[in-house]
Amino acid sequence: MFLKSSGSVTWLLVFLGNPGPRYDCTRHNAGFMAGDALGAKLGVRIDRARFHALTAAAEIGGEKVLLMKPQTFMNLSGDAVGEAARFYKIPPEHVLVVSDEVSLPLGKLRVRMKGSAGGHNGLKSIIAALGSDAFPRVRIGVGAPPHPDYDMADWVLSVFRNQDLLDMRDAADRAAEAVITYVSTGPERAMNRFN
Repeated sequence: MFLKSSGSVTWLLVFLGNPGPRYDCTRHNAGFMAGDALGAKLGVRIDRARFHALTAAAEIGGEKVLLMKPQTFMNLSGDAVGEAARFYKIPPEHVLVVSDEVSLPLGKLRVRMKGSAGGHNGLKSIIAALGSDAFPRVRIGVGAPPHPDYDMADWVLSVFRNQDLLDMRDAADRAAEAVITYVSTGPERAMNRFN
């Protein structure tokens, strides 16, 4: 079912995070965690440098896909996504973005066909680069800060620990399954199964 692809890419699967070991397992890197989980399921490593991102080509349900982990830092994710989308002439509805979401409880998934950035700078950058918010996304809940005065930047850059880390690994695995379902069987089935 899953083969390495050759030929033209029909989907971009974008996993958001910040590059470098200091950001490993932080809330903002929930997307990277899902990308690694999907790469493992597809038998590929997301390690080829292209489009200001680490990439891997694969196949899901007969569709040729490019997995991407932008290396631009979160706020400039659109630079990588826009470049790849233009190169492959991929419309926004075939750019599926996986990101963290502070307004969802830890580990909860939300699959959508489009939507606003919701204050997420990575999504904001991609909307600007694509000139559209009509791209699908899988948002992974990372929980809200423990109290209203907590600095949001400190929160999203905090590291998952103990049970939270185990729960996030499970959520990343389910997010990878949601991506496979979305690409291979469509948005309705993915939303029904994972929301």
